Amino acid sequence: MKKTNLILVMLLIAYAGLAQTKNFIDKPYIETRATFTEEVTPDIINISIIISEKDSKGKISVDKLENMMISKLNSIGIDTKKQLTVSDLSSNFQNYFLKKKDVLKSKSFLLLVNEAKIAGKVITELEALNISNVRLTTTEYSKLEELKIELKAKAILKAKKQAEIMANALGQKVGKAIYISDVNIVAALNGRVSGINIRGLNSINSINEIDSIEFEKIKVESTVSVNFEIE
Repeated sequence: MKKTNLILVMLLIAYAGLAQTKNFIDKPYIETRATFTEEVTPDIINISIIISEKDSKGKISVDKLENMMISKLNSIGIDTKKQLTVSDLSSNFQNYFLKKKDVLKSKSFLLLVNEAKIAGKVITELEALNISNVRLTTTEYSKLEELKIELKAKAILKAKKQAEIMANALGQKVGKAIYISDVNIVAALNGRVSGINIRGLNSINSINEIDSIEFEKIKVESTVSVNFEIE
């Protein structure tokens, strides 16, 4: 008896679900999809810096190279206490024990800057100190989450406008939205090393020309699918 009642309950639930689906399908509606895109300039740029005694053939210690680097970074307006962190400290002890060579130490840093021209200055100025192991690792946009929400709203409004145009062509009106789907949000180049590009960096002949360079922008795209009732 209990088993029979359970089966009846399950059948009623299934029927209710089918009825709701049928009611949705039976309503006259229009389906539209819209995409809204915006390009933004990266304002979080991570730079990897490795200083090594090997660069000076062991003539300048890591500590001295580090002090030279910090002094130079401070001189171009970087707050090294906040923007520069140590990421690794290593030395070639293995080569020393196996080949009995001098131990040449190295030290890795991560530098955070927010402008392409500052990144260009870092690379140019450190190269002048024979610190050439400098590379851009990632680029990001600090207000990406806020931008995603904004683009969703704009995409929905765009979808409604498209639906109104199609409905008006048939002499009908668009009613309330009965289904909304967030299809995808794409942030092209965001955080991708391969997408990093400083335009004009290779053509710089002097420190005064750095102001003309810029980062490739990050393309943020939001797509939504919306069903509107037709009145």
